Amino acid sequence: MHALFPQRTTEDVARHAFLMELKAVIAARIRPQIRHRFETQLASAFQVVLGGIAPDSQEMVSRFVESDAAWRWYSALSRAQQELYVDATAECVERQAVALRNRFVAVRSAQPRGTLHLDPTLSRPEYHSAVDIHCVPGGYSLELMPDDVYAGARYELGVSLYTLGRHGLRNDSKGQTGVAFVRCRFPDFRPSRILDLGCTCGNSTLPYAEAWPGAQVHGIDLSAPVLRYAHARAELLGSTIHFRQANAEATPYAAASFDLIVSHILLHETSRQAVANIFRECRRLLRPGGVMLHVEVPVRNAHLDLLDRRLADWDTDHNNEVFWRGLHELDVGALIASAGFPPESVFDEEFSAGQRAFNNGRPWWLVGARAGGVS
Repeated sequence: MHALFPQRTTEDVARHAFLMELKAVIAARIRPQIRHRFETQLASAFQVVLGGIAPDSQEMVSRFVESDAAWRWYSALSRAQQELYVDATAECVERQAVALRNRFVAVRSAQPRGTLHLDPTLSRPEYHSAVDIHCVPGGYSLELMPDDVYAGARYELGVSLYTLGRHGLRNDSKGQTGVAFVRCRFPDFRPSRILDLGCTCGNSTLPYAEAWPGAQVHGIDLSAPVLRYAHARAELLGSTIHFRQANAEATPYAAASFDLIVSHILLHETSRQAVANIFRECRRLLRPGGVMLHVEVPVRNAHLDLLDRRLADWDTDHNNEVFWRGLHELDVGALIASAGFPPESVFDEEFSAGQRAFNNGRPWWLVGARAGGVS
């Protein structure tokens, strides 16, 4: 992929392949047993215990399902697979952390196209610092040494494995989807300044630089190590990106300084108040006619039955996705309108570009709006 992507030994490859196969088996053979047990045995138990009343809430379903052997087997295996997958990718990257750091330093010293601005005084919000997101020890801000890029390297390797390679060679399906949506929804739109919020290793940022080569592209994140990795990655792939350590809720940029602001699976890693703050900050930063676009995991589950809703929320309780359930319960359209966007400009839909879809084949969830003042 590029010179900073972690190298894997044959043992790494075999171990990672086993863990991904285990994940596929859990999804295809273990998880369906929950519904089978629910429909053939547990549903009738509801009727007995509740005096003929059908369960009418997710919480009521949980009372019965989560004590059943099928659920407990699925949940235990899923958590174990996630922890083993994190350990396996971490060990692979930690083994070569010094070499990766040295590659970053070499790239940074070679008259780079883009820029990197870090802020050691930046305070991380609690939703980012209080939990190890995705069960990754230290989250995305763990630093092993000065000029460290470990967290960024582990993230990109982890993404390529976690998605079973379905997000493309550069792990850029979310960015490619965002580009396709903007071109489809706003065919005459030509952004000259673009900002990617919560860019991590920059895998979703580069498609915008490639789609609009004349635009100035910026990416921000809370984590210094992922930004170092993102900076060197972009340079190695020939893109000019300007990376900065900053909080998406309150950025250091001037008002009305961007035409397009995007994020990719950022919102569900924050909080209700943070989402509202991010929408307001996007409105402040956008020029008249500018576009805000957030590409998200399709976490909303109002269309699912009660059992599938409980299954969809497994990551909230067992994979340190604290705001997973909270996001799909939000009225994001109302929050966007309250941030100052014209209500008629708000979009809230699922969208996929070709084969670039979420892990289970569902389209990505896209929300956003266009700032007023467009001619």
